Amino acid sequence: MTLCEKLGRFPVNFGAAADDIGGQALDAVEVTGNDVITSWSGIAGAGVGVATCLPQAPGVLRSEYPTVDDLKVGGARTNRVRITSPKYEKVCFGIDDTDTKTEGATWVMALSCADSCRIVGVEFLNMRLVQLNPKVTQKTSNCVGSALNFAVKPENVAELQEYVRKFVEKHTFSNDTGIACFRGIDFMIDSPVFKWVKTGIMTIEQAEREAMTLRIEFLDTNAKKGRIGALGAVLWGNRGIEAGLYGEHL
Repeated sequence: MTLCEKLGRFPVNFGAAADDIGGQALDAVEVTGNDVITSWSGIAGAGVGVATCLPQAPGVLRSEYPTVDDLKVGGARTNRVRITSPKYEKVCFGIDDTDTKTEGATWVMALSCADSCRIVGVEFLNMRLVQLNPKVTQKTSNCVGSALNFAVKPENVAELQEYVRKFVEKHTFSNDTGIACFRGIDFMIDSPVFKWVKTGIMTIEQAEREAMTLRIEFLDTNAKKGRIGALGAVLWGNRGIEAGLYGEHL
């Protein structure tokens, strides 16, 4: 489950989620030093998940229950808990053009890169395949980039970036490989480049210029056409269903 939330505390209203239906909510998100504190509430069966399951999750530093009644889990009551966990930074890597017409598959190598990572303070979240413009002429087979999302302790970001760069450049079959990196939850601006990279034709110079505007860093040493697909993978690695074909709505 992935939630994108604002910092602060907001009122919770379960609405139609009555006692016989259940429901849960994230009441608040706070950042204190190197800790992230989330406050949860759950009603009926969902209270079990909030008060019993979440506190046992890996990485939880401590759990606090506001009242003694919150320790009585389940049933037709609301349970609340305040969970403290370490602060991590979200880092997305875009990888493209690691294969040829006859060798390799970028998504396989990207997934292997994430699976092989053993850096302390780094947690692999997920991989996303991003369909770029299938009508471009200079491509391998499907014109698909790979995005890797990690949760990283701030002091380990540089180490992870170097690990990904070395792994990809060691295992690539192409001389055009691109590796892009974005640090953060989301982009500050909604740039036309999101549509452009999936429906138009872009040069390497244009990709580099747009990446700079959006605070995306290229890690590869090639500076070739793979940067275009790597940029597209980062841009769409955390967006909706249009990470597939642009304009496709289910």
